[in-house]
Amino acid sequence: MTKLYYSPGACSLAGHILLEELGRPYELKLTPVGDEGTGSEEFLKINPRGRVPVLIDGGEIITESPAILFYLSSSFSDGNFWPKSVLEQARCWEWFNWLSSNVHAVAYGQVWRPGRFIDDEHQWKNVISKGNNNLQEFSGVIENNISGRTWCVGEAYSCVDPYLFVFYSWGKAIGLDMESSFPAWSRHAARMLERSAVQSALRQEGLIP
Repeated sequence: MTKLYYSPGACSLAGHILLEELGRPYELKLTPVGDEGTGSEEFLKINPRGRVPVLIDGGEIITESPAILFYLSSSFSDGNFWPKSVLEQARCWEWFNWLSSNVHAVAYGQVWRPGRFIDDEHQWKNVISKGNNNLQEFSGVIENNISGRTWCVGEAYSCVDPYLFVFYSWGKAIGLDMESSFPAWSRHAARMLERSAVQSALRQEGLIP
């Protein structure tokens, strides 16, 4: 049985959506961020980095969302969610690298985890302010890249699209005016919400009724 360790609404949501898209049996393991979940002794034996998502399949442990999304889409979807074109595969990795590094680790890290960047708590407000500025700039890059497109890569839905959807959801969660500031990205998110796999994953994680 494939097992996904997740925290509701975290970047693990992308892997959860893709598992729903694949229609394969899988097990969810709720792992909240903090000492009782990602910081527990049991979880750290599985992933010493103390982060979700973690995918266990066939006895193999895979961490990091891009790696998990690549593995699932390459192994089980007959190529439906991973493009066959080498150029489009490169485009997937462009998206993965930009989202996981600049958007996630830097911008959202600064907003939600300023202590990762500086120990002095008196300076955290400056880190958070810079993070919000970075979010606006980086989201503008996303907006330009998705503008005029239906999906992130080529003409088809791919494993990148659920990943991009996660960061849109985070923007909404922190109060960014996504619809007005990033209309193309908002239309992408609306298309995602029309998919039954997305609805199912959101319901299972308690993010929608």
